[in-house]
Amino acid sequence: MKIPLFPLNVVLFPEGEIKLRIFEPRYLDMVSNCLKNDSGFGICLLQEEVSSENSIDFFLMGSYAKIINWDRMDDGLLGIVVKGEKRFRVNSYSRAKDKLCIGDVDWLSDDEAQIPDSYQNFSDLLKEIVTRYKLPIANTSTRYDEANWVSERLAELLPFDLFAKQEILEMNNAIHRFDYMQDLLKKIDTDKII
Repeated sequence: MKIPLFPLNVVLFPEGEIKLRIFEPRYLDMVSNCLKNDSGFGICLLQEEVSSENSIDFFLMGSYAKIINWDRMDDGLLGIVVKGEKRFRVNSYSRAKDKLCIGDVDWLSDDEAQIPDSYQNFSDLLKEIVTRYKLPIANTSTRYDEANWVSERLAELLPFDLFAKQEILEMNNAIHRFDYMQDLLKKIDTDKII
């Protein structure tokens, strides 16, 4: 399937939400088309270094985003809120005349496993963060036993660097994500988080 791609300095996970400010003409046109057609676009993390305009400058795995809200901001720019729907892998891409990237993508499926008892501490950590900071996902208490959902929410909320978040996004198995996050958490003072 072909979708427009929006390389950004952010990692979006399925069911995650982010706010964006849109000002470049190619992305204003993209957003307009998405709103007219009730379609979305892909968000991919930018690579650290770009050698030329034609070289690949973003990771080839990202999340498909749908616009759930938009508004004209005080500075005149367009503000949108997007929600991640599903992960994808870019097989190839081309640039339109306006330099917008169009990717030919494959959708990736996520496992729907329950959290094993030995990984319950991740569910508990997420509950603690959500309660402490009164996050809106507090109303989704029935999902704390879903391994994939818990791993994605923790990856969004914990202060991992963007490349670690990208690694987590690219993993197809929630248990592998938990193991990877466990190693990252050993380097973080979790008392400052909760």
